[in-house]
Amino acid sequence: MERADKGLAFMLQYENVAWYEDGKVKILDRRIYPNKVEYAVCKDHKEVAQAIADMVTQSGGPYLAAAMGMALAAYEVRDRTKKEQLDYLKKAAYTLSHARPTTVKRMEMVVEKSLSAAEEALKSGQKADQAIFEHALEEVNNKYKRIDKIADNLVDFFPDRGTIMTQCFAESIVGLMLREAENRDKDIKVICPETRPYFQGARLTASVACDQGFDVTVITDNMPGYVMKKENVDLITSAADAITMDGHVVNKIGTFQIAMAAHYYDIPYFVTGAPDRDHPDIDSVEIEERDGDFVLQAMGKRTAMEGVKGYYPAFDITPPKFVSGVVTGKGIYSPYNLEKYYK
Repeated sequence: MERADKGLAFMLQYENVAWYEDGKVKILDRRIYPNKVEYAVCKDHKEVAQAIADMVTQSGGPYLAAAMGMALAAYEVRDRTKKEQLDYLKKAAYTLSHARPTTVKRMEMVVEKSLSAAEEALKSGQKADQAIFEHALEEVNNKYKRIDKIADNLVDFFPDRGTIMTQCFAESIVGLMLREAENRDKDIKVICPETRPYFQGARLTASVACDQGFDVTVITDNMPGYVMKKENVDLITSAADAITMDGHVVNKIGTFQIAMAAHYYDIPYFVTGAPDRDHPDIDSVEIEERDGDFVLQAMGKRTAMEGVKGYYPAFDITPPKFVSGVVTGKGIYSPYNLEKYYK
């Protein structure tokens, strides 16, 4: 298999996202990377689900982690009957897919494919864990190839010399769009809002850009509106946790205000990813709210007085009027006509 992660940053290599081997799943702990390079080592699938829930991995990472978790679940019951193995895997699929409420629909697709791989393996007398692992590896490689087409379409909008601003961490699209920009000899500078409270922009997006040799600057989350005008930002881009069929973008908290400021300054905002038919409208999306105490600290150091309350909605909603286009592997679509994507 020709690996599609060739030439990408350290944290985008498959082994450094999530990896099943020797009856364990190791997941790069993105909560502390790049200050420390440590892996959460999960000994059963429930630990994988907990790692996903605890934000050990984020963005696209949980999807590969869930698939690797299914391989681990198969390993846990490797000595049982075929029926017992499949029954156990179905329960594991639910546990892994429901680790985080906002991504349940997409996670279900991942674990269902893992279940199918297990069923085929067991029918032919093969080991289910190895079959799921190989399927997961093939799936993530194909995913990178699909995202590379998205990156190609997005980079069409990059100037030959210019500045782009990102939001949060868009996983492989970041590395792939920058690799494509380099292939086209585009001299691009990158500005990354820090993305509190986990600092994915500062720690992850900026690290990928730096690893791949790009000029990258981190700003705080209250700077984008001023900076995009002052530094002549040409384009804003982010991925999405969900793109509803009525054109709303559900993404890391802070995306909405960046998109509004970009709209005010006539700077295009392009979201990457496919519209989700499981979310026909914004009312079908549940916005995950996490422990408010987490916003009262920064990288483990408390920033507010004891007794002060915190509030932590993990995502916000950007309405279609602030979205210049939805960039997919098939092309760019208006947020007002996403049904066209499926035609």
